Amino acid sequence: MSVSAQQPEGSSTLRGAVHDSQGNPAAGATVHLQIENEADVLTARTDERGRFGFEMLRPGVYVLRAEMSGRGEAKLASIVIGAQQTKEIDLTLGSAGDAAASESSPAPEFFDQPQFTVSGVTDTTSLGGHGADTIVRTRETLAKETASLSKGRTEERPITSAATEEALQARIEREPRDFEANRDLGELLTQQGNARKAIPYLERASQLKPDDYESGYELALANADASDYERGRVKAQALILHHDTAELHHLLAEVQEKLGNSLQAVREYQRAAELDPSETYLFDWGSELLLHHAPEPAFEVFIKGNRLFPKSIRMLIAIGATWFARGSYYEAVERICEASDLDPHDPVPYLFLGKIESAQTPPSEALVEKLHRFVTLQPDDADANYFYALGFWKRRKTPADATALAQVEQLLNKAIHLNSKFAAAYLQLGIVHFDQGDLSRAISDYQQAIQAGDQTQIHADAEEAHYRLAQAYRQIGAADKAKAELRLYDQTVQESAQQSERERHEIRQFVYTLRDQPLPQKP
Repeated sequence: MSVSAQQPEGSSTLRGAVHDSQGNPAAGATVHLQIENEADVLTARTDERGRFGFEMLRPGVYVLRAEMSGRGEAKLASIVIGAQQTKEIDLTLGSAGDAAASESSPAPEFFDQPQFTVSGVTDTTSLGGHGADTIVRTRETLAKETASLSKGRTEERPITSAATEEALQARIEREPRDFEANRDLGELLTQQGNARKAIPYLERASQLKPDDYESGYELALANADASDYERGRVKAQALILHHDTAELHHLLAEVQEKLGNSLQAVREYQRAAELDPSETYLFDWGSELLLHHAPEPAFEVFIKGNRLFPKSIRMLIAIGATWFARGSYYEAVERICEASDLDPHDPVPYLFLGKIESAQTPPSEALVEKLHRFVTLQPDDADANYFYALGFWKRRKTPADATALAQVEQLLNKAIHLNSKFAAAYLQLGIVHFDQGDLSRAISDYQQAIQAGDQTQIHADAEEAHYRLAQAYRQIGAADKAKAELRLYDQTVQESAQQSERERHEIRQFVYTLRDQPLPQKP
């Protein structure tokens, strides 16, 4: 049922359905929708099929909540709705007192019960076009790069035998049924990156001692490392029936994610963290949530991780990325600045700050100060020079500040000298020259930005370079060239949108419910 309330004119629509915990349509449920940090709330009721709809929405970041007496409630935050967009979101109601999903055994007493339940997944739809897409792109980039900080397994499992590969093979040739030799050789080959070669030895060891946990785990691991994810899943699930270990649940989570079973994966990541709330297991659990557009639950996990591991740089970075996903840019910068202070020589926090800087106008003073430290500590790093130049440019006092322009140009030229394929630096240099009225150099810079981009992928830098090049050609009276660049711009935007849509559909969005206590607003 569509809401009938006075709203600003627009053409975006949010539709969906509400179901109870058994999957039945929740007819007559009340659904609330509001823009984050705004007081006005739109309200609708679901029809007999559990369907609801909100129309004529303006672009923004929304919070969606559904409730029904006797069936609980559900909430989904940080829903990004772009201009001229139709989005479909489903919610699953859950009792406020229900416990989070747990497969076989209760969580240890020392583990804090999470205040959320991930109950399903839904398709991620298009999140807006060029211009409106800058924040969305940055959110997705930060989520992916946060997940890329995962170290995977906590540590390599030690090999009980110090024998070399040749010595172990010699033992097996003499006695093919030597359990320890088969197991140790399989482990050694897996650690060396030869998982396929390791599998026959681990299979034999597992057959010789079916109840041996270590050989069974190594066999499941070797199949996963050999990209035989289905076989790795079967082996891990069979083993987990008798060995409820954190490392096994973590391995199963990795395999389920590779198979596209995101809901099963996040539950396995959670179980691993329940059994062993280590820095790695907590981080990977939170990263899985953030990657699948569930910033509120991810925030809770990362906050716990930060309390347990206050010196973890990547945990602070993850909190910052989650703040950004929730639309709180300055809090994001604050936490990532804290991460950079833990080890000023670590480039990773600065790279995250640089990504945020591209979406902030102007960037905060604290952010630019950290990027200045980055380029001071690592003067021969192309990214350091570029990001500080961008921050300096965005925070210059006046558009005609000659001193600032000269320093920005110097930093950008150094970045290009250090990386001749630095498309973003060429683009920014073109913007500087255009503002100075040097159209000839600006045109050359924009052309270099287009040529420097990776031709196998679509980049936002290429979109903007084509558009700005068209404006520069128009300024010098080259109308035909301007039209040609605008056509290329339109083509690039379309291709970029299609690529983004494919990538977004590859990562399904978690449907989750927050329960009992509200998440902290600021750590």
